[in-house]
Amino acid sequence: MSPRQSAGILLYRKVNGEAEVLLGHMGGPFWARKDAGGWSLPKGEYEPDEAPEAAARREFTEELGLPVPSGPLSELGSVRQSGGKVVTAWALEGDLDPALAVPGTFEMEWPKGSGRLQEFPEMDRFAWFSLTEAQEKLLKGQLPFLERLLALVG
Repeated sequence: MSPRQSAGILLYRKVNGEAEVLLGHMGGPFWARKDAGGWSLPKGEYEPDEAPEAAARREFTEELGLPVPSGPLSELGSVRQSGGKVVTAWALEGDLDPALAVPGTFEMEWPKGSGRLQEFPEMDRFAWFSLTEAQEKLLKGQLPFLERLLALVG
């Protein structure tokens, strides 16, 4: 059985010569009180017959409810997260207002064992972070993407 595959876009901008990245805080009850290590780049799973770049663009739009800013994507490669999922990412220089995001949702039984389905946002908020701040916020398995972005944009 092959590992689950996920693809995403790490949007970045330069402010006063310093790079900032757009991250989303993971939604749902498990992440509600977790800040450090509770943020991710907008990403999502895809099937083997879908091109990873197309999946990254689709997932960005689904996660934020906003179109992908125009511009060329730069490959950041892949990482294997602790749960085994392989995440492939691209960097994109662009800007958007996180307050305009309308995240997608998912349903799950909550509280567990209650038999009651509740709807939660996939990502409950979005924000821009300096690379230093992002190192604290981002899931550990995605930290290599920050290093690769820094190597790419200086």
